[in-house]
Amino acid sequence: MSGSSFGSLFRITTFGESHGPAVGVVLDGCPAGLLIEEAEIQRDLDRRRVGQSRMTSARNEPDRVRILSGVFEGRTMGTPIAMMVENTNQRSQDYDEIKNLYRPGHADFTWDAKFGTRDYRGGGRSSARETIGRVAAGAVARKLLGTVGISVVAYTLQLAHLRAQRIDEDEIERNPMRCPDPEVAPQMVALVEQARRELDSLGGIVEVRARGVPAGLGEPVFDKLDAEIGRAMFSIPAIKGVEIGTGFDVANQRGSTNNDPFTRRADGSIGTTTNNAGGILGGISNGQEIVVRLAAKPPASIAQQQQTVDRSGENTTIVVKGRHDPTVLPRLVPVAEAMLLLVLADHWLRQRAAQI
Repeated sequence: MSGSSFGSLFRITTFGESHGPAVGVVLDGCPAGLLIEEAEIQRDLDRRRVGQSRMTSARNEPDRVRILSGVFEGRTMGTPIAMMVENTNQRSQDYDEIKNLYRPGHADFTWDAKFGTRDYRGGGRSSARETIGRVAAGAVARKLLGTVGISVVAYTLQLAHLRAQRIDEDEIERNPMRCPDPEVAPQMVALVEQARRELDSLGGIVEVRARGVPAGLGEPVFDKLDAEIGRAMFSIPAIKGVEIGTGFDVANQRGSTNNDPFTRRADGSIGTTTNNAGGILGGISNGQEIVVRLAAKPPASIAQQQQTVDRSGENTTIVVKGRHDPTVLPRLVPVAEAMLLLVLADHWLRQRAAQI
């Protein structure tokens, strides 16, 4: 199995390589009758694409989506939705000199170990360009969930040692780092520029939140909502850590402070006074805001000379040329949103079959 599919009822299969003719996705399980236009999908793809600013790779492609099937006269048909984006600005020659070398921090060695062969042009399927299909499908999930009042937003919470001290969601799309803190955002931009000058890269944290999620989503025992979210987020390239709610800080708490007390809201519904659980209890949503944080490593492609080996195991050095992101965070934001949207759409459909 190639591991290119995700989801149960709302299921996607992505296809294509970073330097092949195209990348895309086939989405199966979307209910018929949903109003959707290419422009709605394009909005999220535009937030993911390269060349937006100096915070991203200089590879400049329009990433124009084409809906090939499953939509007729602006409505989904209940049949598989195929979407494709052509690759138009590849520079495969940048990889000719290093095609037999293993790039530190990349999947070159492990793909050789797994398959005995690999596409050395930019990483092939292991490239972040594969996430185009996820974002396109996530845009459909966003439209579907919006019909029942569920929304998802993400932003850059932290870059290296710089962390947002306030969350102003109106600020997210006003700066190239997609940071919600207008005072910290310029500091992040300056730090990325410094890392670029030093031929280096930076890691950080993206936070993603889902609102309007009803209580009851999630399937015991192995398909718990938080387990599915963790799998979704860890499938994104460069992600090395995922936490939900208070996350790893629960290790510093007692039950008396970590438990979220239940209360009856003014509208008569049940809620909690705090949200240390991040909206999930026992693997099932509790109606509170779902809060997820993703730790992304610094991009592995840097222009410094590094130690490595070739495919025969001989020691050598490598300098990675080409156009690469100094940090993945601004483009990770729409990908993180997409993956949470896909999980929630899948479990929302599953929940519709859970009770008579």
